[in-house]
Amino acid sequence: MATIYKNPKLDHPAAAPSPDGQGYTTYQEPDTRVPPKPLPLIRAITVDGVAVPEDEILREAQNHPADNPGKALRAAAEALVIRQLLLGEATRRGLAGEGERDDKGRTTSADDAAIHALLEAELDVPRAGAEECRRYYENNRQRFMSEPLFEARHILIAAPESDDEKRIAAHRLAQELCNALASDPSAFAALAALHSACPSGSQGGNLGQLSPGSTVPEFEKALEGMAAGEIAPGPVASRFGYHVIALDRVVPARELPFELVEDRIAAWLEAQSWSRASAQYIAILAGKADISGIEIGAADSPLVQ
Repeated sequence: MATIYKNPKLDHPAAAPSPDGQGYTTYQEPDTRVPPKPLPLIRAITVDGVAVPEDEILREAQNHPADNPGKALRAAAEALVIRQLLLGEATRRGLAGEGERDDKGRTTSADDAAIHALLEAELDVPRAGAEECRRYYENNRQRFMSEPLFEARHILIAAPESDDEKRIAAHRLAQELCNALASDPSAFAALAALHSACPSGSQGGNLGQLSPGSTVPEFEKALEGMAAGEIAPGPVASRFGYHVIALDRVVPARELPFELVEDRIAAWLEAQSWSRASAQYIAILAGKADISGIEIGAADSPLVQ
C-alpha cells in the first residue's frame, strides 16, 4: 500500500537492543572519537618563510592592553613580525650578540642583542644641539613648570561610605570642630590629637607638603579653593570620612629655567628622532620582505635622505 502522508512527529529512530540485552531501546552509545582540532584564533603569519607561532602571539598579547582581545592580538602580531624583520636582517648581515644582564637584573637574549647591534649600526641619530633645545623650550614654555605645593593639616573623622549613620555622625562632629576652630584656630593640634583617625593626628594633623595627585580628589579640590592661613569653614567629604582642613602655605607653580631642563629636552628630542628613524627603517624592511597573514606598512624611500 502506498503511503500518502507520514507525520514527521511519529518518525522515531529504529529500535535497538538495550545494552543489557533486555528488550529494545533507542539508546545509542556516545561518540567517543577525538574531536576535531579547533580552528586557529589568528591567520597563519610568516615573515620571509619564517612562521610566527600562534602561541607566541597569545603570550605577547598580554603586553599590549587594548579595548578588546582582537586589538591586543593584532598589536602582538605586529610586534612579533617587526621583531622577526629585524632579527632576519641582523642574521643576513652577520650581526650577532651575546645575552647579558642589565643593571636591573633582567637578562637580554642573544636575539635581542643582535637586534640592538643592527639598530645601532643602521640608525645614526645625532644629539640635539643647544640651539635646537632652546627653540623647543621657547615654543613650549608651558610644559616646563614646577608643580604647586600645599602645606596642610587635617583632622579626619572616619566613616565608611557604606554606613549612613556613621557618615551623619561624622559630618556633625566635623562641623562642630570647624565651628570651634573658627573661634580658636590655635586649638587645631589638640583637636587633631583627640579626634583624628589619621596617624598625622599625633603630629598636630600635619601632612607636610602635598603635590597634585598625592591626596584624594575631593581633598585636593578643597586645597585649590583655599587661601594660605585659612581653615575650611566646613568639612570636606571623601571615601574615608570627613576632613577638617587647614592650609598653612602655598608654593605656586613656577617656570623652570632653561638650564635646568636642557638635558631633559635634548633626551626628548633624541628619542623622537630615534622613533621616527626606526619606524622608517622598519617600514623599509617590511616593503622588501615577503610577509603573509598580516599587513605592515612599507616605505620606498631610503632611511637617510
